[in-house]
Amino acid sequence: MGNKTEVTEFLLLGLTDDPQLQLPLFMTFLLIYTLTVVGNLGMILLILLDPRLHTPMYFFLGNLSLVDFCYSSAVTPTVWASFNVVDKVISYNACAAQMFFVTGFATVESYLLASMAYDRYAAVCKPLHYPTTVTASVCAGLAVGCYACGFLSASVYTGNTFSLSFCNSRLVHHFFCDIPAVMALSCSHRHANDLVLIYVATFNIFFALVVILISYILIFISILKLRSATGHQKALSTCASHLTAVSIFYGTVIFMYLQPSSSHAMDTDKIVSVFYTVVIPVLNPVVYSLRNKEVKSAFTKVVLEGK
Repeated sequence: MGNKTEVTEFLLLGLTDDPQLQLPLFMTFLLIYTLTVVGNLGMILLILLDPRLHTPMYFFLGNLSLVDFCYSSAVTPTVWASFNVVDKVISYNACAAQMFFVTGFATVESYLLASMAYDRYAAVCKPLHYPTTVTASVCAGLAVGCYACGFLSASVYTGNTFSLSFCNSRLVHHFFCDIPAVMALSCSHRHANDLVLIYVATFNIFFALVVILISYILIFISILKLRSATGHQKALSTCASHLTAVSIFYGTVIFMYLQPSSSHAMDTDKIVSVFYTVVIPVLNPVVYSLRNKEVKSAFTKVVLEGK
């Protein structure tokens, strides 16, 4: 047990050591985070204020915006610190807490995307039964299930990682406490821990992906049966934003977590991590509002009423 308590803090390497890049990168991440806060909290506010957006689709979108805001907020402060603080230290407990919240919210997002796919399936394939199929209680149950699965998984990820002994190095080759970067520091035999990570991550990712895949296969079959071109376009437009978000999110998460920690190239992981922890949260509000007439209309209404 002694080895497990030897390391009381970790040293985050950060994104770069180049002094000339520190200020430009700090300003870039400050701008991105500002847009993330404005975009996601703005989306939540629009959904709350406009009765036309009080539907299952926007209920899930509001939760997605909340999750994006939260897990970006769990990472961004340590990114800023890496540009301004010489001694980039994070305590053992803070590192574990950050890992818990980042992995928890990321897993919640995975299940929310699956719930949104089911909602789109019900809306497109069974429009007449939609109001009685996707009720308020069903939406609430799905949302609670998403958060429960997310934070249960986060408990497994974090417990699995911090059950290892850290006695050789405390230098984390990353800008936050990500699982592969922290596991790489362990002086324990971690084959079993690698397997736990891969099995749990595989279950979470592929269970959600199977739900999404089945939903969209059924959606496209229904679309092909529609005789009207307008019907085709309307059905596809309701799914386009969600498919874009799914592709971006799962592409990066699969790359990050479905390989052993020993196989990770840390510099590549940093770039991918920036994308899924910082860039995706700012992209989602854009993806869901650019081609969405209801969101644009709600925004215009709120702005005009504000004047």
